[in-house]
Amino acid sequence: MIMRELGYAIHADRYGWKYAWFGEHHALTEYSHMSAPETFFAYVTAQTEQIHVGSGIMNLSRPVNHPVRNAERVAMLDHISGGRLNFGVAASGLPSDWAMFNVDGNTGVNREMTREALDIILKLWSTNEPFEYVGKFWTVKNPEMMYGFLKPHIKPLQKPFPPIGVAGLSKGSDTLKLAGERGYIPMSLNLNPAYVSSHWESVEAGAAKTGRKPNRREWRLVREVFVADTDAEAERLSVGLHMGRMMREYFLQLLANFDFLPYLKHDQSVPDSDVTPEYCAKHNWIIGSPATVAEKIEKIHNDVGGFGHLLVFGFDYVDHPQAWRHSLELLAKEVLPKVKHLSA
Repeated sequence: MIMRELGYAIHADRYGWKYAWFGEHHALTEYSHMSAPETFFAYVTAQTEQIHVGSGIMNLSRPVNHPVRNAERVAMLDHISGGRLNFGVAASGLPSDWAMFNVDGNTGVNREMTREALDIILKLWSTNEPFEYVGKFWTVKNPEMMYGFLKPHIKPLQKPFPPIGVAGLSKGSDTLKLAGERGYIPMSLNLNPAYVSSHWESVEAGAAKTGRKPNRREWRLVREVFVADTDAEAERLSVGLHMGRMMREYFLQLLANFDFLPYLKHDQSVPDSDVTPEYCAKHNWIIGSPATVAEKIEKIHNDVGGFGHLLVFGFDYVDHPQAWRHSLELLAKEVLPKVKHLSA
């Protein structure tokens, strides 16, 4: 699976795609398992020429993953990539990951750890002065130079640091408020567009705390997208193949266990049992011919009040790689020109 993702990234790079974001998960099924994304990023940037890689997201709430090591790894990646790195962070929301690293996510400890770790990382990147940070979860020292030549700490290539993104799921999302508060990139996960429109309120609420004016052009929306030569072909290759399988075997079951299925519904009177891949294809996914996909993107853009970037949810088309590559190619060559006029 990892090597196929590399192939998709190389293919996207050739067709002018600007970003490739990869998540971090640990105790999972065969879907969405990437336990060391920073290792993968280094390989991707070595095999591509222009595409920027992003951690979408990197988990900062693991007690075994010290903020100093995170700061060093991300800074090193920024240099290796030639400044083609985006640093996406969030508090892991999967109970399986909580259990693996003994984090009490039910009480919000994961969110507290994420904020503290990020504060430490940014402090390490922003100063050469000695300091001691005594937090709830970590104590970090940036020592004075020793013996006249030993000094910490590698800084990122991009100044003052790589663009930071945060992902949000729930209404009133704490991480999206953090995005607004600090001017980070807000990323909304793949839920019903009518629900996602409320996410910008969280960004604005956070921005109001610090007197910032958030820019909708920075807002990223994650969507399931599949483009084929015709609408019928797009439905057959999405619902009928790997997109439908992943939703049926993993994602819908995961959301059901969190009571998140209502976030996919266009109408709350719809029974949970009706929320199927076919339902999502009709109400949430962006699938069809290039003309149909362009129309759907424009409608979502208008419905949510404008956004700047569309992040395509990736699927492992192991048995039909050419179908996925053709979809990426059609998006770049035929859909993008049709939606370039949209302005957040």
